Amino acid sequence: MPHITPTEQSATPPGADWLDDILNKTALPKAQNRVADVVMRNPQLASYAEIAEIALHADVNNSTVVRTAQSLGFQGWPDLQRELRSRYLAKISSEDTLVQHGEHRNPLLAALTRDIENLRLTLETNTSHDVEATIATLAAARSILVVAHGSYAAPAVVMAHLGATMGYPISLESRHGVHLATSTNTLGPGDVMVVVNIWRPIGQQITAAEAAHRAGATIIGISDARRGRLADIAEHLLVVPSEGIGYFQSVTATTSVVYGLLAGMQAAHPERSLATLRRSQQLWKDLDIHLD
Repeated sequence: MPHITPTEQSATPPGADWLDDILNKTALPKAQNRVADVVMRNPQLASYAEIAEIALHADVNNSTVVRTAQSLGFQGWPDLQRELRSRYLAKISSEDTLVQHGEHRNPLLAALTRDIENLRLTLETNTSHDVEATIATLAAARSILVVAHGSYAAPAVVMAHLGATMGYPISLESRHGVHLATSTNTLGPGDVMVVVNIWRPIGQQITAAEAAHRAGATIIGISDARRGRLADIAEHLLVVPSEGIGYFQSVTATTSVVYGLLAGMQAAHPERSLATLRRSQQLWKDLDIHLD
């Protein structure tokens, strides 16, 4: 990653509005304000630099950078930096994202290495309590609607399909417009909407989640952003790093989280899951689905 100086950044850095909102509600000491100013004015630097480089630009020590992140509601500098990088990559163009990631002599190795790091960070970011509480909410739901769009709907497809195979009243909505409106309009108290939101927030998806929340449904967010409109309404939010090696984000960590939730959902209703699975297997045989 090249060294970036403050003068190389634009006057209106991409993705700074969410952090500006936090800063407006947080009174920081002067030294921490200098750190926040560096982060605000230099999103690329803040997204990739070591903590010592941030401290150098802000003329503070490393511990002040850590305290600044904690004052802003994050566990520490790595936690804040993951949020900064996720939002930075979501704001720049796909072409610029390719430039940021550069070329890879061994793309497969690079992709696997990146995903291994994303998986490690997912374990570090989400506590057992977070996951167990999410599973308990899903297990008790009257119905579950999983919402996701585009290529990032892949983990949602897995969740809805396997959840239904276990006997859960779960469905997928990956369409927009009237389809999303109709699916959302059925939700109320006792229902759960799972929103898989990777990369850039999709307006219709977030607006639908807000409407479901107002109607009394419980919102579960699976996202690479800790702050924002989805986080504001989510009773449970599982944070999944999604940085890839190309112009697109990776859904590997998100998919792994979904598999973990499904395993917990199966364990919550083992007899029902087993009975439903047996019926499914018989139907597969009756419908002659598999070649063997």
